[in-house]
Amino acid sequence: MFKRVFCGIVCVGAAFAISLSWATAADAKKPVQVFILMGQSNMVGAGKIVGDNEGTLEYAVKTKKKYPYLVDESGNWVERPDVRYVRVMQGRGGSGMQVFNNEWMTVKACKTIGPEFGIAHHVGDAIDAPVMMLKSCIGNRSLGWDLLPPGSERFLAEVTDRSGKTTTKVFAGYKDRPDCWDADPAKGVATEPPPFVDKNGKPIDWYAGKQYDDDVSYAKKVLSELDKYYPGATSYEVAGFFFWQGEKDCGNPVHSARYEENLVRFIKQLRKDFNAPNAKFVLATLGEAVKGSGGNGGLVLNAQLAVDGNSGKYPEFKGNVATIYTNPMAQGGSGNGHYGGKAEVYMDVGEAMGKAMVELLKSGK
Repeated sequence: MFKRVFCGIVCVGAAFAISLSWATAADAKKPVQVFILMGQSNMVGAGKIVGDNEGTLEYAVKTKKKYPYLVDESGNWVERPDVRYVRVMQGRGGSGMQVFNNEWMTVKACKTIGPEFGIAHHVGDAIDAPVMMLKSCIGNRSLGWDLLPPGSERFLAEVTDRSGKTTTKVFAGYKDRPDCWDADPAKGVATEPPPFVDKNGKPIDWYAGKQYDDDVSYAKKVLSELDKYYPGATSYEVAGFFFWQGEKDCGNPVHSARYEENLVRFIKQLRKDFNAPNAKFVLATLGEAVKGSGGNGGLVLNAQLAVDGNSGKYPEFKGNVATIYTNPMAQGGSGNGHYGGKAEVYMDVGEAMGKAMVELLKSGK
């Protein structure tokens, strides 16, 4: 599964050695190794590309000489013929799947970047088979509501409003609506929810887990039409998942307290839904979250660190789940602020995630 990299022809430069490796790797007879990227806005990506100023990808590559694998000897964005990049997302007004990218991996096809180019560099170089980066996500989504995985059940939690009044609420399970409602003390979680309508009384077409369902269904649609998205390919394997999310949950004390339970179920449910029990899972923390911090952000961070297979808390995740602590790479930025659009943050987080995935794949667990 893994490539042998031959570095003997040093006189012609690393770029040639890499391109030779790429050219011999894309054997469409082998199953495409699919990596599904999910999350919210920072997985979608807000890294700036164009501009001769600090923070853009052009400046990082041309002036700071970082990420040389993204360009050729003339400084033009290169195209990887062994890694396909597909990005899909919900269309405007809930109009179904919209395709934003469907090409060989290249910066020139993008307006902004997420972590996918850093990921693809390490994963693509390591795997001796065709690779697809399949991104299916949209911004401003929480794990406790929009991305709530199937199997999640209702629960009770106390909510304190701005006046200091505390009320017991029922919080939605998968496919419930709205996200929470007042609990009847005699009925508990069996309390029936009120109609989920807007201020004009019109029903709201949303429910707990709808974004999960949409993102998964869009990814499955791409894979069901594989040749349309990876020309010449006839089969695939879902080899791994990448996840970068958490900002919206930090804004809700109940969702942040429930984040770990939801995340564990999310990992397991994705593997089930894609019939990929051995698929590896790599997630990244929020850049502003510092180890040892409190509050909602601390709860989300601790949950993300807890599922790392090396934490010991979930033995079944040993060797197949890894968490990247991104605070040292965030350059003082935050997920809510999209790290100021700094391309290096997205590249560095992506590279770290890609390296972690390669290590998990090598472990064979």
